[in-house]
Amino acid sequence: MSELTARQQRFVEEYLVDPIGAQAAIRAGYSPRGAKEIACRLLKKPEIAAAIAEAKADRSERTRIDADWLLTRLAAEAEADIGDLYDENGDLKPIQEWPAIWRQGLVTDVEISALYEGTGKDRREIGHVKKVKFAERLRRLELIGKHIRINAFKEIVEHKGLSALAERLERAQRRSGGNDGGTE
Repeated sequence: MSELTARQQRFVEEYLVDPIGAQAAIRAGYSPRGAKEIACRLLKKPEIAAAIAEAKADRSERTRIDADWLLTRLAAEAEADIGDLYDENGDLKPIQEWPAIWRQGLVTDVEISALYEGTGKDRREIGHVKKVKFAERLRRLELIGKHIRINAFKEIVEHKGLSALAERLERAQRRSGGNDGGTE
């Protein structure tokens, strides 16, 4: 495998940050005017493709994040039980008692407001209003469904009858004496 130029190596690095070839090419120092074509040419080069694949593998090894990790994480988030956030009396547990899956992104905001009764020196706290904002769990299910092994949302387009239509057109052409519709 041949060595990459400094700019090609920079393209590989930028492509890992944002896999939009033209943008990666521009950030790597190629002309914005021909960035799309340059990126297309670069991505077709075996040494560039190999460098990108190797860099992705290295990144997965370093972070220990790959497709399996992501799918496992999405499944755990989709299956997380909201009941785990509440105690036996139905009160919201302190955040430190929540399961980690909820603290690591399923809850996006917690707002606690004190409720008071009375005014002046008779004013006293009578309770709290706790509002919990959750991340969109439906999106996680959608991402799981789009996983290559599941294909739950794969769009399948079938054209029925096209072969029958082609046969009819061929028969009609033979009946008309092979005339292709042009003038003789």
